[in-house]
Amino acid sequence: MAMAYPKLYNVLSFYLATIIAISQFLISILPYLNPITLLITLADALLSLYLRSCGLCPCTVELDDQTTMNFWVANSRRSNKPALVMLHGYGGNSKWQFIHQVGSLSQSFYLYIPDLLFFGKSYTNRLERTEVFQAKCVAEGLKRLGVERFAVYSISYGGYVAYWLAEMYPELVEKVVVVSCGVGMTEEQKREQINKVGSNALNLLVPESAHDLRLLVNLTMHKPGPSKWVPDIFLHGFINVTYKQHRKEKLELAEHLLRKKADIDLPILTQETLIIWGDKDDVFPVYLAYQLQRQLGPKSKVEIIKDTGHAVNMESPISLNALITSFVLGYS
Repeated sequence: MAMAYPKLYNVLSFYLATIIAISQFLISILPYLNPITLLITLADALLSLYLRSCGLCPCTVELDDQTTMNFWVANSRRSNKPALVMLHGYGGNSKWQFIHQVGSLSQSFYLYIPDLLFFGKSYTNRLERTEVFQAKCVAEGLKRLGVERFAVYSISYGGYVAYWLAEMYPELVEKVVVVSCGVGMTEEQKREQINKVGSNALNLLVPESAHDLRLLVNLTMHKPGPSKWVPDIFLHGFINVTYKQHRKEKLELAEHLLRKKADIDLPILTQETLIIWGDKDDVFPVYLAYQLQRQLGPKSKVEIIKDTGHAVNMESPISLNALITSFVLGYS
C-alpha cells in the first residue's frame, strides 16, 4: 500500500504540470482573440511540440545586454553525429520553414537552428541590419552553446548570413550548403530582378495583406500550392502570428539587402561548398548558381533540382535533405 503513494504522487504531479502548461498557453494567446489567429497560434505551438519530438529543445542565448537570440538545439550529444546549423530565409520563423527537414536531418546530425534577428524570439536593440551582424550573432550564440565545429545549411536570406559566417569564422565552419541565394549578384542583375518583382518588393518579403502573401507564395513556388484556395482570413491569421512582430525591423533588413551595393570583391570561401537550386526559381534565376560556382572555384559544386521553384525546402524537401546529408557526411 505504501508503494502506491509515490506512484499516485507522480501521476498527480504530471497532470498538475499539464494543467499549468495548458493554462500558460491559454494566457499567452489571450491577446489574439481572433479565432483564426488562435488556430494559427495553436499550429505554431504544435510545431514546437514536433521539434521537441525530433530531439530538439528551445534555448534563449543572451549575447549581450541588447541582443537575444533564440535557438532550437539538440537535446543531447551522446553519439558522434556531426553538428549542422540551419539558417532560414524570409517567410516566417525557423519552425515553419524547416518543418519538412528537421525530422529527416535530425537522424544524421545534431541540429542547431537559430531564429535570425527579428524572427521568432530573436531581437536586438542595436541598429545594425546587415548580414554580417547576423552572422556575428549566430557565431557568438553557437560558441556559448559549446558548438566548436559545424556545417551550415542555408536558404535564401540565410545564405547571405551563412556566406559571411563561413568567411569570418573558418575555424568554426567545416562545410557550406547554399540554397537559392542571390549572393554574388551584380548590381545590374539585382536591378533586373527587383524590376521583375515590381515596386512592392518589400511588401512581398514582409507581407501585410493576404494579397501580398499570395503573391509571395506564387513567386517562390513553382508547383500549385494550397494558397489559391485558402481563405483570406487564414492568411491574415498567419501574417499576424509570423510577420506582425518586429515588422519594422524586418523591413529594414530587407531594405538594406535590396539597396546595398553589390559586393564587387566578394571573398572566396575556403570551405567545400554545395550550391543547390530549383530549375524554376523566379526569385534568383538558375544561372546565378553557376555564377556563384565560378566565383568559388573547384571547391564548390552545383546541384539542380528539377521542377522546383525558389522554395526548395517546401517543394522538394526529400531531394534537398538527401543532397545535404550526402554532401556533409562525405558520401559519393
